Amino acid sequence: MNKSKWMNTLLVSVLSVGIVLAGCSSGSEQGTSTTVAGADPAPTNQTLIIARQSDANNLDPHFISAINAASVVQHKVYEGLIARDENMVFKPLLATEWKQLDDVTWEFKLREGVTFHDGTPFNAEAVKATIGRVLDEKVGSPRAGQFKMITEVKVIDDYTVQFKLAYPYSPLLSILANHEGSIISPKAIEQYGKDLSKHPVGTGPLVFESWTPGQEIVLVKNDKYWGEPIKFAKAVFKVVPEDTTRIAMVETGEAHIAEPLPVTEIERVKNSPQLDLYRTAGLGTDFIGFNNKKKPYDDVRVRQAINYAIETDAIIQGVYNNIGTRANSAMSPKVLGYSESLKSYSFDPNKAKALLKEAGYPNGFKTTIWTGDRKERINAAEVIQSQLKGIGIDVEIKVLEYGAYLDAEDNGETDMFISGWGNATGDADYNQYNLFHSASLGKGGNTTFYVNPEVDKLIEQGRREQDTEKRKQIYAQALQIEADEAPMVPIRNLEHVAAVGKNIKGFWISPSGYMMINNITIQ
Repeated sequence: MNKSKWMNTLLVSVLSVGIVLAGCSSGSEQGTSTTVAGADPAPTNQTLIIARQSDANNLDPHFISAINAASVVQHKVYEGLIARDENMVFKPLLATEWKQLDDVTWEFKLREGVTFHDGTPFNAEAVKATIGRVLDEKVGSPRAGQFKMITEVKVIDDYTVQFKLAYPYSPLLSILANHEGSIISPKAIEQYGKDLSKHPVGTGPLVFESWTPGQEIVLVKNDKYWGEPIKFAKAVFKVVPEDTTRIAMVETGEAHIAEPLPVTEIERVKNSPQLDLYRTAGLGTDFIGFNNKKKPYDDVRVRQAINYAIETDAIIQGVYNNIGTRANSAMSPKVLGYSESLKSYSFDPNKAKALLKEAGYPNGFKTTIWTGDRKERINAAEVIQSQLKGIGIDVEIKVLEYGAYLDAEDNGETDMFISGWGNATGDADYNQYNLFHSASLGKGGNTTFYVNPEVDKLIEQGRREQDTEKRKQIYAQALQIEADEAPMVPIRNLEHVAAVGKNIKGFWISPSGYMMINNITIQ
């Protein structure tokens, strides 16, 4: 790569990866919504109401561990130096342009005339303060691993900043475009410290107003926003656990969007004259995880046995109503670094029984499968319970409220569990480093507590390698080792679905899973 080429070269280089990520639409389903040509201008004093199944568990970009939470603040309250469009192509945001000066130096030109919600000016010092915070060991951010290669943030002038790296890091732009890359007010960092989750302060088109845990999060229009203003006065993220209630709220006009949409309600939405079905391919996967540090899951033969005993096609068809496709790893085929040559497990109950016997469990064992309170995951747990009974494993199902479930995962309290990973960047490093590297145990994303020094080494090689084809080869090796050692059972590659009122235009969900509401008009 010519290190002196500017941003437009970078845009072209990622287009081939991003082009397959566009949303799909057919019949009553909608991809990206656009304002209807010739329609009367929508009033701008309205409140956008989004009915969501569960509350956010954190609003601090340096501590957020779930897309559900990130979706509330990403591109709304907080903004990063760069963003990605619907095809995952990089575009300017708080940085107007950038270039790679050499293998380990990146320079960003910053947007002038931008202020944070608390009146603090956005400049190079704000960028330095933000990166300094995520890397501060006293702060203890589980996202620090995504930035630890940055050895210095050098302020060239008020609106020019350079990142000095310890080694070449191919996914840098993808991380800066993600919620971890949100630029935070230096004043807020100093004022709130670890309480920043309750007081998010960014530069975005919406300003944080209030958070009533378990009930709602309220954002209001930023009248001093540097960019194009939003077309509504307020956004309210209401917590509505009951699936049918969320949909009914949109049908009656009490809410405008219901998300997530359970697969059991797809036909209801399709047939409703008040609703549109939004459906688009995502980057993430659902999987069954094992706590590799707990017996009997510390034995690879037990983990392999369960992989052979799970009939994933039946789960995708019977539980997920064919929303999504069969996964053969924790990495979606749309992620850069996916391996088509990966050898995965077939459905073979006899092989499963033989492995259990070899591991010392000829009659099976009793265990618990943990899950959050999403209906389809509870249904999946019931099917898994039935399937594993066939090889002698007696499974108890434990359902927790979503936030409590995430805490249990992070803290290693689970045994077997149903989870997912929403790969927010489209790059293999985000999948591999978070889910499988030993530096990410627990809150870092590795909730299976899987440790393999060889995999660690490959992941580190992959993030340093500049050549795309060589990176793919490195990740193919890592994926095969992970499949052989079976820290999890891949189930499906995700699709994002939502119920949207027909009076809503401009709504979309990014391939990463962020709800994008800034261009919405309420008609």
